[in-house]
Amino acid sequence: MTKGLVVAGVTPGSIAEEMEIEVGDRVLAVNEEELTDIIDFQYGIAEEEFTLLVEKKNGEQWELTIEKDPGEFLGLEVETISSEGTKFCRNNCSFCFVAQMPKGMRASLYDKDDDYRLSMTQGSFITLSNLSEEEINRIIRYHLGPLYVSVHAWNPEIRVKLMKNPLAGKLPEQIQRLTDAGIAIHAQIVLVPGQNDGEVLAETIMKLGERYSAVQSIAVVPVGLTRYREHLASLRGFTPAEAAHLLDQAERWQQDYFQRIGEHLVYFADEFYVLAGREFPETSVYDDFPQLENGVGMARKFISELEMGWPHLPKMIANRHVHLVTGTSAQGFFEKWSKKLMEQVGGLTLTVHAIRNDFFGTSVTVAGLLTAQDIAQQLGDLAGDDFLIPQVMLKADEPIFLDDYSVHWLEEKVNGCAIIVRNHGVAFLEQVIGFSLGVEYFE
Repeated sequence: MTKGLVVAGVTPGSIAEEMEIEVGDRVLAVNEEELTDIIDFQYGIAEEEFTLLVEKKNGEQWELTIEKDPGEFLGLEVETISSEGTKFCRNNCSFCFVAQMPKGMRASLYDKDDDYRLSMTQGSFITLSNLSEEEINRIIRYHLGPLYVSVHAWNPEIRVKLMKNPLAGKLPEQIQRLTDAGIAIHAQIVLVPGQNDGEVLAETIMKLGERYSAVQSIAVVPVGLTRYREHLASLRGFTPAEAAHLLDQAERWQQDYFQRIGEHLVYFADEFYVLAGREFPETSVYDDFPQLENGVGMARKFISELEMGWPHLPKMIANRHVHLVTGTSAQGFFEKWSKKLMEQVGGLTLTVHAIRNDFFGTSVTVAGLLTAQDIAQQLGDLAGDDFLIPQVMLKADEPIFLDDYSVHWLEEKVNGCAIIVRNHGVAFLEQVIGFSLGVEYFE
């Protein structure tokens, strides 16, 4: 088995660059302790003085003694979290989105990771059903966290039924051990109508809430269903009436927790508010937005950022026609704001294109799951105009859509110039009008 961790990146001007560490080198040990994963690596280099054993690409081994100031970074990134690779999911959840993917897409999209190291370093959700006793002890010993945990149901029988894995029923005792040890947890509940809602949901939230403050947040998100479910269990999404009922209950839970602990603790995904036709809660309801990357509170945060930039908008600009690409769930939101924006800024025309998701199925309505093919077919010829694409539609490290088509391919198809929209309301306004508003903000 190959030992150590391969260097994936070296920051210019960093200690790592000064020590002539290069991409492709392999870090074998820190302080004479053999590296097995990124946890060993991060703990080892946290000291102000340590020794690295590095194997160069030509096979030479260098022993490097490194001294750094408090808070100074080594400037080295590694390719994988472990020399043994990522641990993958062994569940067979009836609602698993990866199982509903068509063939022929990027290979990485079919990976179902369930690795606690990715959870604590990247915020990936894990089920805990993949954890060995040794790994639980390691999490507790090193106080690793926070962990992002897909709970779904506290009831062991229901959780096993949902996830089709007998080990899934161990969740209550696993959560208890972790929270007793002070491990911070952000919990997720993927809600399936008729299976883990109603009294099951109420019990799950109550049990998790009893473990505050180790359990720091609870997000409830709706099940996502594509049209590729031929050999999977029959499931349905929520109706508007069901979403409204859930949000009524959510408000009661939030008010109760806020009175008791000063936090709302339970947060419902933006899709529920859109489905129910409700306004998004005020910013204060989301506390410090603990599950923003899970689609919880993104709309309210974006509105707050728009309001931050609004007073700085010009009254008039040179004639400019911009097109905004989004999913159908955000159509009403962006049409409302585009109308206000055109009333505020003379010379601006902003056209919202809510793209129907024919690729995955029309029940999939979020912008992040749109493909270049659907966008190209429905946008038509833009006659050279600019069009805005949310960053969430693309790979994190390159301008590629889910269906493996590039932004450049889409530009040629629609005869337009793409502008990738960063996830901030002020940045959005700047990209719409075409110049800076001079507002300082952080993404």
